Amino acid sequence: MSLLRQPLLLLARSGRVKDLVSTLPVSAGIVRSYVPGEDTEDAVRATADLVDEHLRVTLDYLGEDTLDSDQADNTVQAYLDLLGALSASGLTRHAEVSVKLSAVGQAIPQQGHKIALENARTICRAARNAGTTVTLDMEDHTTTDATLVTLRELRKDFPETGAVLQAYLHRTEADCRALAYEGSRVRLCKGAYDEPAEFAFQSRLDVDKSYVRCLKVLLAGQGYPMIATHDPRMVRIASSLASRNGRAAGSYEFQMLYGIRPEEQRRLAAAGESVRVYVPYGTEWYGYLMRRLAERPRNLTFFVRSLISKS
Repeated sequence: MSLLRQPLLLLARSGRVKDLVSTLPVSAGIVRSYVPGEDTEDAVRATADLVDEHLRVTLDYLGEDTLDSDQADNTVQAYLDLLGALSASGLTRHAEVSVKLSAVGQAIPQQGHKIALENARTICRAARNAGTTVTLDMEDHTTTDATLVTLRELRKDFPETGAVLQAYLHRTEADCRALAYEGSRVRLCKGAYDEPAEFAFQSRLDVDKSYVRCLKVLLAGQGYPMIATHDPRMVRIASSLASRNGRAAGSYEFQMLYGIRPEEQRRLAAAGESVRVYVPYGTEWYGYLMRRLAERPRNLTFFVRSLISKS
C-alpha cells in the first residue's frame, strides 16, 4: 500500500477523479469521515459536538493555490464568518482557526507575500476580537521560509499566532530551537506533502527519529508545544518527555485530525490531557482527502472498491 502514496498525492490535483470521488456513495462516506461539511454551519456544528466531548478544536477552511485576489478575499471572508459564528455560539474559548497562507494569496504572482500578510492580519485581528487565536499551517518545503517570515511579522502585533513545523524536513530541528521561546505556540507534525530527499527524510524511521528530536527541543523549551500525532508510540514518548521536563497539564496539548482515532482523543482528554481536533471544512476538500488517504493505507481498500464499482 505504501507504494501508492505518491500516485495518490499526484491524484490530489486531478479534477476528473475529484468529480468521480464526490459522486460515489462509498467515497462520499470517506469524505464525510474526514470533512464534516462544506459551510460555516457544518463547521460550527462539528465544533460544538467535539466541545461537548471535552475536546478543543482548530478549524481550517480548505483551500490552496489561490492565484487571484478575489479568491483570497473570499477565503478571508469565510474565516470572518466562521469566527463570528463561533463567537455567537460561545465556542471561541475552545476553538481557534488554522490558516494556509496559500489560501489567502501567498502564491499570487509578484504581490503574494504582501497580500497574504495583510489578509492574515485581518484574520488575526478578527480572531483576537472574538477571543481566540490563529495558527499558520505549513505547506510544502518551497514555502517554509516565506511562511516563517510572515509569522515573524504577524507576531509583532499578534504574538499569540501559532506556527506549524514538519518533522520530515531536515531543517525542522533547528526551526524548533528558534521557536521554542516563551509565548510561542508550535504545532509539530510529521508532514503530509511529497518532498524530495534533498529536503526531507524519506524513511518512516528517519522521520520518527526527527520527530522525537524535535519533541525534546519543544518540550524542554519555554513555548507551548502542540503535539500533532496519531502514532501511539509518539504519544507515549511525548507524555514521558513532558513529565521529565516538569510540564504541567495545560502547558502543552495533543492534536489529532477529525475522524482519526476519535477513541484515543477521548481517552487522552479523560486522562486530563489537553486535546485539540483539527477540523477541515469547505468545498475544496479533495486535495486534503487525498493526502489523508496517502497517510492511511487502510482507507485505500474502500476508495479503490468504489472506483472499480463505477467502471
